[in-house]
Amino acid sequence: MRPILFLSLLFLPTPILADIIEATSRVTGVTIYPQGAEVTREVRFTAPAGLHDLIITDLPAATAPEFLRLTPGGGLQVGAYSLRTDRLPPREEPLSESQTAARAEVERLEAAERAAQAGIEAINARIEAAATQVAFLRGLKAGDKRLDDTSVAILRDITQMIGQEVLAAKKASRTAKAEVLAAEDDLRDLQDDLAQARAAFAALARPDAFYAALSVAISQAADGAGTLQVRHFVNEATWQPVYELALSRKPAPGLIVSRGVLVAQSSGEDWQGVALTLSTAQPATQAAPSDLWPDLRRIGSVPEPAPMAADSAVSEAFGGGAAAEPGMASRLNAPAIATIEGDVVVYHVGDPANIASGVENLRIALDEIALAPTIEARAVPRYDQTAFMLATFTNTTAEVLLPGTAFLLREGTLVGSVELEAVQPGAEAEVAFGAIDGLQLKRDMPVRAEGDRGIISTSSQIEETATLEVENLTGEAWPVRLIDQVPYSEQEDLEITWSADPVPTEADVDGQRGILAWEFEIAAGETRIVKLTHLLSWPEGMVLQ
Repeated sequence: MRPILFLSLLFLPTPILADIIEATSRVTGVTIYPQGAEVTREVRFTAPAGLHDLIITDLPAATAPEFLRLTPGGGLQVGAYSLRTDRLPPREEPLSESQTAARAEVERLEAAERAAQAGIEAINARIEAAATQVAFLRGLKAGDKRLDDTSVAILRDITQMIGQEVLAAKKASRTAKAEVLAAEDDLRDLQDDLAQARAAFAALARPDAFYAALSVAISQAADGAGTLQVRHFVNEATWQPVYELALSRKPAPGLIVSRGVLVAQSSGEDWQGVALTLSTAQPATQAAPSDLWPDLRRIGSVPEPAPMAADSAVSEAFGGGAAAEPGMASRLNAPAIATIEGDVVVYHVGDPANIASGVENLRIALDEIALAPTIEARAVPRYDQTAFMLATFTNTTAEVLLPGTAFLLREGTLVGSVELEAVQPGAEAEVAFGAIDGLQLKRDMPVRAEGDRGIISTSSQIEETATLEVENLTGEAWPVRLIDQVPYSEQEDLEITWSADPVPTEADVDGQRGILAWEFEIAAGETRIVKLTHLLSWPEGMVLQ
């Protein structure tokens, strides 16, 4: 059994015979962080002036007691309060307006079902009565003792009456049978509607079976209504950005960034019609910098080597064995959580939000950003058979584009998805938008000459020539950035020379030695060829690695 957690103690005496006032709360606002959420609840109650024990019976069981904060309304003072997670008082399960309406619809349809079944039973009784009447009339015949003293004229009238009554009874039976078929169809429709109404009622928010109760000592200044705001933290909530990047080339290059978020929570209660705020702050993670400890080093004579098991040597080499310096364990166990550098970003969602617990990812649209990208066809013939479309853009907004999943649309067609990294304001980013099947790539090597004894022996020279080809089979011109490479050396004895026709536009791309780039416009139906040659030379007796 978990003990009662006393969270705060203010100077307010708790009366021995104070009235106990039970109340429920309503979630009015939620601020969701990348991990966890702060929930704001409003408690309304009615109490006479004086001291009372207010018990709020509908907090989720996962409420973090150390984050509880209370804000009383006018005329109310609060004293000691505690969060109970065991020995809970019984509580009523009030229904929301939507639940009340849904239950009323279920009850209406259940009554209609009972009325329809009673109607069918009445029609079946009419059918049975008609059948009984026909059987009785057919049983009347000459020689019946009941007709022995009846004259011929009367028998004639009776016979005619029997025929008419049998005909009327059969008509009544046929009519009733038609009515019962229609009534059974109506009953099936009612039962379908009833099943849907019951499902709708079941899908609405239900009270949490596992809950906590907040007991608060209060002092009410005057008779009447009182209000109390309760804010608490739950860990089982999260949000993450999601994007749609829509790229178009004509009439001018354009990129529409549609920003949204995916929100999920498993607090144990549904949030209905809440004011939703999304924040990039991370209150549940490390808030202070790590400590450094003095690093004392010593020198001494070289000790004699001692026998050591292999696993002990490995453990010692990686800091095992002897006691670690103070603070080492805390540094090794520190959580590695991705963070956003810069100021906290906060989004206020305009419309009230409904987020069910544990059953949905709610997607909320934020806004759209129009950017002017630079579009090119990136060609890497060493590995690829087609070029790929790339868009380079600058974040012209004042906000960070947060990391998240981005769905890629090219001219309105979904071509894939990527994980977008954070893009700071004013920073540049590059996103690929799939293959361009009409830009075909080839890389041939017509020349590969080695020394006398092969590449793995003491050969002293290797020459390679590669032919890079880009063929445009599309019906339009494309800006192309062709990427290839030559080897490089950091040793004086290993000499590497290279040449290219045409000369590359850029060498050592992005600081990567040996990476070369050619930029050109390729017209529809055109083929561009680049010849790239490199020569490696080293002294005899050395081996190329």
